[in-house]
Amino acid sequence: MTIILLICAYLIGAIPTGVILTRIAGGEDIRKAGSGNIGATNVYRVAGRKLGVITLIGDCLKGVIPVLVAQQFFGLEQGALGLVALAAFLGHCYPVYLGFKGGKGVATALGIFLVLSPLTILVDLILFALILWKWRFISLASISAAAATPFLLLYFSRSLPLFFATLIIAGMVIWRHRANIERLCNGSENRFNI
Repeated sequence: MTIILLICAYLIGAIPTGVILTRIAGGEDIRKAGSGNIGATNVYRVAGRKLGVITLIGDCLKGVIPVLVAQQFFGLEQGALGLVALAAFLGHCYPVYLGFKGGKGVATALGIFLVLSPLTILVDLILFALILWKWRFISLASISAAAATPFLLLYFSRSLPLFFATLIIAGMVIWRHRANIERLCNGSENRFNI
């Protein structure tokens, strides 16, 4: 059963929300506009606030649904639950539907951790908001929140299996922001304007 849940989690995570929404709205292929990323930030910049917010919610649900179902209906132990979370996250980052070229995983990770540890997300959101308010870089806020997440989750949940799954997810979020990190270092990163 765990294998089936992992496959389903991956396939749900792989649904390219931003690509689907911009196509339905009659816009250009989001992969060929702006930064080329399929996530909410690029959709927001290219297709507008409404589609950006809906993409954020959709990408977040790709993390919520598989983890919540695995937790509530199948009662998986924490190690298996961490694997389901990782599968959903990998689906977003490496979607089979788009030739394994996906987003950076921040919103999907948000959904995952909303289920696993709401208190972690509360602290993360405060950290994210403060950094975004101070410096206006979504990438910096995302990287900072990702770096804090495994340690916050360990503090609140006291679960080593979930900590290790979270450490992998956080590390991948940061790795997938490596181009942003380079732009932050050389001063060419785009600031976010509300």
